[in-house]
Amino acid sequence: MDSHREQASAFDQRVLDLYDDYVHGRVDRRGFLAGAAQFAVGGTTAAAMLAALVPQYAFAAQVAADDPRISTVYRTFPAPDGHCEGRGLLAMPRGEGRYPVVLVVHENRGLNLYIEDVARRLAVAGFIAFAPDALYPLGGYPGNDDAGRELQATLDRAKVIADIEAAARFAHALPCSTGKLGVVGFCFGGLVTNLLASRLPDLVDAGVPYYGGQPSADEAARIKAPLLLHFAELDARVNAGWPAHEQQLKAAGVAYTAQVYPGVNHGFHNDTTPRYDAAAAALSWQRTLAFFRDHLVRIR
Repeated sequence: MDSHREQASAFDQRVLDLYDDYVHGRVDRRGFLAGAAQFAVGGTTAAAMLAALVPQYAFAAQVAADDPRISTVYRTFPAPDGHCEGRGLLAMPRGEGRYPVVLVVHENRGLNLYIEDVARRLAVAGFIAFAPDALYPLGGYPGNDDAGRELQATLDRAKVIADIEAAARFAHALPCSTGKLGVVGFCFGGLVTNLLASRLPDLVDAGVPYYGGQPSADEAARIKAPLLLHFAELDARVNAGWPAHEQQLKAAGVAYTAQVYPGVNHGFHNDTTPRYDAAAAALSWQRTLAFFRDHLVRIR
């Protein structure tokens, strides 16, 4: 996986920024190819750069699906205020007992293999992890990120958030839950993590948004849970909203820690793309697990 870091250094930063625009819908495929063409050198083409930047899910299994330490199963849940029913991957430690729960919220493309692996990593670490798929009403993640982004963009945002709120309530009420609930999310899921902390202040005990967009000032004022916020230094788009949001958190008396990882891009935790940074991903995950153990496991 170290090759991802080397690949990222092979791209002009403007190409990486343009790819960020592409995956967040600010430019289409044609726009990316046209913009990237000016950075094509030698035998490299814009199309080849795009192919090199898309996720390679062969790298998405730090914890195998059949790892004997955990059990995994897809579970449906009621979502009356959303699309009526949702579905997600439930990953649990094997063995009797109760465990704290962590909701895992995916990016803007559905429940892909990387996010499923994140859920398994949490289960290995001693948490119940539940990862809902916003695309379930449309048949689920289609196996392709481009198609997943297109599908998720067609869904009503309010209903998607309602589905994920319902997933949080479902996971929190699982019989083997201790009643402690954390949320971790990436990109779109980072924004949703912030929103759930605001909308479910009496349910969410800890939130970890990775390079997530910020909620409104009114929403920030309702947050009670402690937050651990991860940012990429080169992620100008998301970082632009942080100074104002930080002031909102301070005004609301929210306990928070913000970590900025130098020299890395949006998506640095995703080990299936060239934007992955092994050192930043490992450090951020170590901090995430410690944060959840502190706020979900230890008696306060």
